Amino acid sequence: MTRVAAAQLAVGTDVAANLATCLRMIDRAGEAGAELVVLPEFCNHLSWYADREHAHRMACTPGDQFLSAVADRAARHRMYVKIGVTIARPGGRTTGTGLLYGPHGDLLGESDKQVLMGAENDHLDPGDRDSPVIDTPLGRLGMYACMEGVVNEVARSLAVRGAQLLLNSLNSFAADEASLHIPVRAAENKVWVVAANKIGPLLPAPELPAIAARLGVPPDRLHGAGESQIVAPDGTPVAVAASVGEDLVVADIDIAAADDKRRPDGTDVLAARRPAIYTPLRAAHTPRQAAAGALTRVAAIAAPDAAAIAALAAGDTDLIVLPELADIEITDIVAALRDSDTYLVTTVRAGDAHHGVLIDGIGVLARQPQLHRTARYPWLTRPGDTLDIIELPWGRLALVVGDDALFPETFRLAAIQDADVVAVACTPAEPWELSLGLAERAAENRLNVVAAGHTPDGALTGAIYALSPDFTLWTVWSRPFTGVISHPEVTVLPPGASGVSAVIRPAQAVNRMVSKGTDLVAGRPRHPIDALTHA
Repeated sequence: MTRVAAAQLAVGTDVAANLATCLRMIDRAGEAGAELVVLPEFCNHLSWYADREHAHRMACTPGDQFLSAVADRAARHRMYVKIGVTIARPGGRTTGTGLLYGPHGDLLGESDKQVLMGAENDHLDPGDRDSPVIDTPLGRLGMYACMEGVVNEVARSLAVRGAQLLLNSLNSFAADEASLHIPVRAAENKVWVVAANKIGPLLPAPELPAIAARLGVPPDRLHGAGESQIVAPDGTPVAVAASVGEDLVVADIDIAAADDKRRPDGTDVLAARRPAIYTPLRAAHTPRQAAAGALTRVAAIAAPDAAAIAALAAGDTDLIVLPELADIEITDIVAALRDSDTYLVTTVRAGDAHHGVLIDGIGVLARQPQLHRTARYPWLTRPGDTLDIIELPWGRLALVVGDDALFPETFRLAAIQDADVVAVACTPAEPWELSLGLAERAAENRLNVVAAGHTPDGALTGAIYALSPDFTLWTVWSRPFTGVISHPEVTVLPPGASGVSAVIRPAQAVNRMVSKGTDLVAGRPRHPIDALTHA
């Protein structure tokens, strides 16, 4: 077992005071017996600058007093220390960088932030290489920071290249970091994650009231959201700090547990990836300017029952999703949908292939083969090679078939083709797949997701993940700001229910600007994608 820690702290504009805080938290971790501690992002200076020259002037330089003190503290405690700072690079470049110091005080690795958030784009330069995997006596470590964890590629690349423990330094006021973006990176990659976030104002205190008023949010919503945590490979947090207050969370973990990538059916979720079909992700993406389809539509999850389908179709339901391989004949579905404008999605076995099918009151409109082979269906030997988009009167629809729902790359393929809605007919095998996985697929891609499935014991399950019209601080909110930036509105099928309906918003899929200068889809990090699309 390895004892790891996450240090939660506040940072201001006084560099000396910030260093003192960092050293004090490293000392606390050493006193707690930690072998590794993670500190937040931008520990040297508040991430708020007058201009690029100011950011460059306040940044650390290799071997300066700030970094030498951190290195010496790591050596004093014989501990690994990961800290996020800004670094002044040659040629006037300034990067947000994660540094890993070893137990002898030596610099073992550095990771320049590749996905910048909001005003960081004004003052910093993105990293121009992928984050390294660092082999240590503790295990294989990977580093990333904040916004890099709001999309899947950086953490995914680290896991695919062998990282067992991911170290995430944050500078975030978003409440959905702790509830979604941090734990999902552990679960989808079956790795450990240690994440350290800030508390206290993330903007200069004297300017905070005016900035908050301009954005239309309470000033305390621009404080670090805390909830630093240590997360197991199944997505379960094993230690979590409070949302306010300086803190240190500690846990004893078995890092080697991250070597088991098997789902309950025996599928290795990384080995089952298909890099060759992800190559479209390398292409540049131009954000859509035109509105998506209709503003709102009604989607439903339903059991495979003709009478229930007919009742939904007779109402105002636009899309129905049944579980995969639903026990109902296509002819009965067609009859139930006749004289309606309702579309229905389920899947069928087609010899040695597994097809998603889109059905209306006339017949089968489209088919989508499952793209990934998994152990659950040994007969599936002919997977598809492309994810297709279907144009409907109210938006662009993608079908995600069965275990394709496990792979973040599947939904990225839908997003770069400007899908508005994704229908998922699946069989969830682990709790994270619905609670974290599909919620994140909606959030990181700006997709409405409607998912229906059966539990391993045969009960109907599923959820509808609808994009909220309240997204980021760069749009006008219709409700009070809660700190949730991108988490979708989730309608879960109640236990024992035969169906559930909710409103989805196809038009909201167009808005992918999570902050100033940061597009969730067009801004995909190039270097991790290169790693993910090579076998």
